[in-house]
Amino acid sequence: MPSEPREGRLDGIRVVLGLLAAMWVLELLDLALDHRLDQYGIEPRDPDGLVGVVAAPFLHADFGHLLANTIPFLALGIIIALQGVARLLGITAIVVLVSGLGTWLVAPEHSIHIGASGVVFGYATYLLARGVFNRNALEILVGVGVAAVWGTALLGGLVPQEGVSWQGHFFGAVGGVLAAWAFARRGPA
Repeated sequence: MPSEPREGRLDGIRVVLGLLAAMWVLELLDLALDHRLDQYGIEPRDPDGLVGVVAAPFLHADFGHLLANTIPFLALGIIIALQGVARLLGITAIVVLVSGLGTWLVAPEHSIHIGASGVVFGYATYLLARGVFNRNALEILVGVGVAAVWGTALLGGLVPQEGVSWQGHFFGAVGGVLAAWAFARRGPA
């Protein structure tokens, strides 16, 4: 893993904390507005529902849903942020777009998909895949740690369940692998 200047790592951590703070502030606002913000989630194959591709990760059904995403988002996001703010932002953009557009394309019509779990799945699979693409033992070890801590939840999140967007999880995971490939170091290890 290349050495990122300390300030770049700190900026990355600040971005993760800022994104998380935005999720919590928006959930407070959503509660005050009787959950009217949730309508801005991903509504599959509805052109107006495309706004949800960017908005959905910031919106949650309730505080339990947000809390379930908070810890893995924070932990995985900080690990990625240690590679610098530019890499964090690039990975996040890829994951959000692939997760959101994939959900928009294949999820059932007349449903609304919200939550940061697509990003969480993307972050996790990025960390699982990057060591393989980079042929880096330390990164593979980090990936093994991610699998040990969150592997069961990741696999369980892909099983279709009522009220859970397995599509967001699946395409978030695809986005994470694509991000690992896009940011892989080329050339000899």
